[in-house]
Amino acid sequence: MSGKLRDLIRAVRACKTAAQERETIAKECAALRAAFKGGDDGGVRHRNVAKLMYIHMLGYPTHFGQMECVKLIASGSYPDKRIGYLALMVLLDERQEVLMLVTNSMKNDLLSSNQFVVGLSLTALGNICSTEMARDLAPEVEKLMGSPNSFVRKKAALAAVRVLRRVPELLDDFLAPAAKLLDDRHHGVLISGVTLVTELCEAHPKMVPLFRKKVTALVRVLKNLVSSNYSAEHDCGGLNDPFLQVKVLRLLRILGQGDSDASDHMSDILAQVATNTNTGKNAGNAVLYECVMTIMGVEAIGGLRVLAINVLGKFLQKNDNNIRYVALNTLAKVVSVDTQAVQRHRAMIVGCVKDSDVSIRRRALELVYSLVNENNITVLAKELIDYLTVSDVEFRANLASKIGTLVEKFAPERRWHLDTTRHLLEQAGEHVSESTCRSLVVLVTNAAELQGYAARTFYTSLAAAVGGDDGQAVKVVKSDQLLQVGLWIAGEFGELLLTREGELPDEEPITLTEADVVDTVESVLRDPAVLPETRVYALTALVKLSGRLPGQAARCAALIAEFRRSASLEVQSRAVEYGKIFDHAAIAPQLLERMPPLDAAAWAAKREGGDGRAAAAADLGGAAAAGGGDLMGDLLDMGGDNGAAPAGG
Repeated sequence: MSGKLRDLIRAVRACKTAAQERETIAKECAALRAAFKGGDDGGVRHRNVAKLMYIHMLGYPTHFGQMECVKLIASGSYPDKRIGYLALMVLLDERQEVLMLVTNSMKNDLLSSNQFVVGLSLTALGNICSTEMARDLAPEVEKLMGSPNSFVRKKAALAAVRVLRRVPELLDDFLAPAAKLLDDRHHGVLISGVTLVTELCEAHPKMVPLFRKKVTALVRVLKNLVSSNYSAEHDCGGLNDPFLQVKVLRLLRILGQGDSDASDHMSDILAQVATNTNTGKNAGNAVLYECVMTIMGVEAIGGLRVLAINVLGKFLQKNDNNIRYVALNTLAKVVSVDTQAVQRHRAMIVGCVKDSDVSIRRRALELVYSLVNENNITVLAKELIDYLTVSDVEFRANLASKIGTLVEKFAPERRWHLDTTRHLLEQAGEHVSESTCRSLVVLVTNAAELQGYAARTFYTSLAAAVGGDDGQAVKVVKSDQLLQVGLWIAGEFGELLLTREGELPDEEPITLTEADVVDTVESVLRDPAVLPETRVYALTALVKLSGRLPGQAARCAALIAEFRRSASLEVQSRAVEYGKIFDHAAIAPQLLERMPPLDAAAWAAKREGGDGRAAAAADLGGAAAAGGGDLMGDLLDMGGDNGAAPAGG
């Protein structure tokens, strides 16, 4: 057996393989067992227990040495007690039955005249106290909370926290001693007392009114910490005991919640802390953060809340990513309390969406989502879409989804809604939700004045996506969502592509022929990369265009006929069904007429209820019923069995 702990450490470090280490530890454990069985330790028991702790830290079992901890604690030697208590906390937990054997020794140590022996016992009690130990030793702990020795008082207060967690019914016995600790002048005792009272208030909210009378004393403590001169004993990061400041601020937040009088008493000192605390070091940032949380948690006046939010705004300007993340996280929590104050920092928040740190980007995006309203949607949506084009691929899906939802919810007018959704589809269509596409379709069917504009602009995007038009200022990214929406609009309003009907003053005119329109749809239909669902949209557009572009009717019929033998069952079914329409020329005009306006109110209500698919199905079902009788229903059994977006039927 190695003589000293350092010899064992040296031997373990010299092992070159895990097997050698296990062999070394096994030999040492065998020697320790033999030594423990020998009884007479010869003054080396504490050394053997120290080795046992090292072996435990390496992950090997050490249960065979638990009784040695009890023997060391019962020793009259302080060095032995120190190792014994340390081993007790390292090797055992509150579930071990051995703890019952040490309770009497701990009680004797709590009654010792040596403050350091008392401190050892209180420290162990605060770390591994079981329910039985707490019940047995609570009277001694309560008595020690009133000790004239500050070293003992602070440790007793922290031990009381553990005791009350294990035996909450002892609460009444500790109320008076806990309240008395808040009047102590010793910083160590104060921080322990504040910790104890905070624990009591959080675990037992009914105790909060009882401690509110201590708000004045806590404010005085905080004022002394903020206003007092430099003290080397308590200085940390240029602040006077920031640990105590943070603890006091947290307790003030609990005591001020829902009570305007208590909040008024602390408002001046909160403003002073928020204004005068130096943010050059992390200690100052920690105090400011806790101060902000306290201001937002109590019944503070509006000006104080604005001050707190401005502090978070300053955090956003720092280079430390941790501080900026904390600021964004806190702003997200308080935005519902004072949205207007948070709006003042909108530019910095949007800037964080473009940060290199992915965590900050995600948190900033969630905050931007909370800030958007009818007044700023146009500005924020443009900035977010501009960023969308350069954002990381893994980030783009979430961003595009958020933009689509915001546009649906806050669009100030119809044309802006249409243009913004089109830009979104052009840049990140694969990430745009089905709900966003459906909302756009509902909008177009209800906006007669925009139908010509929608047909021409979406046709331009459709042509650019399939490579038929290189005149776009911004590259259009091909996606099935963009193709589907473009095909649906082209099929419904194809005749408007050849006229200037509904042309807007600032609209760029385009010149097309009937053949151009069908060429573009055919390009999509023959594209091997598109989904079968998109081909269904293309077939639907062709059958619609056969009635709107008479000169291309035969070509449309021929193209549809080609896909009657498609490998996709859905595409094949649509081709056969649409082919039958050409066999019933008498009713074809009725079948191919425009969809009636979809019920926007019903769609919005069902979308908010999370049933967008059902809403669209209901709308389309109503439109089909309005288009004709049972024969049309038999011939046009289009899409009732699939969840595709409105497929022009």
